[in-house]
Amino acid sequence: MALETIWASDVPAINHNGCFESEDATSAEIVLDNSDLLGSSLPNIIGNSAALRRVLRMVRMVAPTEATVLIQGETGTGKELIAEAIHKSSDRSSGPFVKVNCAAIPAGLLESELFGHERGAYTGAFARSIGRFERANRGTLFLDEIGDLPLELQPKLLRVIQERQFERLGGAATICSDVRVVCATNRNLTEMIDEGQFRTDLFYRVSVFPIGLPPLRERPEDIRPLVHHFAMHYANRMQKPLTAISEEFMAALARHSWRGNVRELQNFIERSVILATGDVLHGTLPKSTCATHDGSKAPRLSAPVTLEQAERSHILEVLLQTDGVVGGPNGAAARLGLPRTTLIAKMRRLGISSVQKAPAPTRATASAA
Repeated sequence: MALETIWASDVPAINHNGCFESEDATSAEIVLDNSDLLGSSLPNIIGNSAALRRVLRMVRMVAPTEATVLIQGETGTGKELIAEAIHKSSDRSSGPFVKVNCAAIPAGLLESELFGHERGAYTGAFARSIGRFERANRGTLFLDEIGDLPLELQPKLLRVIQERQFERLGGAATICSDVRVVCATNRNLTEMIDEGQFRTDLFYRVSVFPIGLPPLRERPEDIRPLVHHFAMHYANRMQKPLTAISEEFMAALARHSWRGNVRELQNFIERSVILATGDVLHGTLPKSTCATHDGSKAPRLSAPVTLEQAERSHILEVLLQTDGVVGGPNGAAARLGLPRTTLIAKMRRLGISSVQKAPAPTRATASAA
C-alpha cells in the first residue's frame, strides 16, 4: 500500500477547508461530515499542520529501519499513536505490538513484566511467566514513560537492546530476542542524567533516532479538524443528532492553549457532546483555563518571573500543602509527578530546605482575632 494512502493526516478530507463547510453564506455553524472518519490500518493521526507533517516525515524515514526510536513530547501529544504508526509502517507490522507503561507498574514487578520469571523465582511465583520482551518477539516493544524506569533495571534494558539476549528472573537459560524497541517520555532525560537518575549509555542507545512531538499550542491549525473528528466520533457513539458546530464555539476552542494537549481537547469535546441537547454543538470554556494563542484575552500575570523562580515557588507551595513531606503516596513528589530522589535533587539545586506549615492558631488566639 502506498504511503500516500495510509496516513490519515494526508487525506484531503482532514484539511479543515474540506471538513468544515458553511451551511450557507450567512451561517455561523460548521457542518459535520462523516466522510473523514473512515479508518485505515494505521492509527488515526488527525492534522495537516507543518509541525505534524515534519513528524510524519520522520516516522516514514525511520519506520523501515531497525533503529531504536525515542519519542519525546508533553503529556497528551500522542506519543503512543506515533509509536504504533512506526510499527505498522515497518517490516514488523505483521508481528505483535506490545506496550509497557514503565510508570504504571510497581518497580518491584517491572523486571518480571519485562523479562518474565521462572517458577519459584520469588514468593508468589507459582508458575513460569513470559515477559513482554518474549511476547514482542519479531515485533515491536513500546516502552512508554522510559524516564520512570528504575535505575537498577537500566543496565538490563541496555543489555537486551544491544545484545538481544536476556534471562528470565530466577532462570539461567539465555533467551534470544528479536525485538525492535520504541521508547517515549515526557521528561527531560538530559536533566535526569545530570541528577544521576538516568544512565548516559542507555540514553544514547534509546535515542538513536529521536522524534520530538510538538504540543497542540504550536499547531493550532490542527484544532479545527481534531474538534470535528472527536465531535463526530462521540456523537455517533452516543447516538446524538449533531450536524454542526457553532462557529463561536469553534473559535473559542481554537484560541485555547490546551495545556493537556490533544488528550485534554478530546476529553472536553466528549463532555460537550454529552451535554449537547440539539443538533448544533456549542459550549463555553471555563474562564480560569481559557488562555489564548495571541494573548489578547489571556489573564494578565502579576509580574514576570524566571522559569527557576516559578519552579521554586510551585515546589514550595506543594511542600506547604504536604507539611514538608516529600515521599509517600501523599507526599510532594507524588503530587508533582516526580520520583522522590528527583524532587530532592531539585530542592537542593533551588536552595529549598525542609518546609513545614505554621502551627494552627490556638483557640484563645482564634477567639481574640
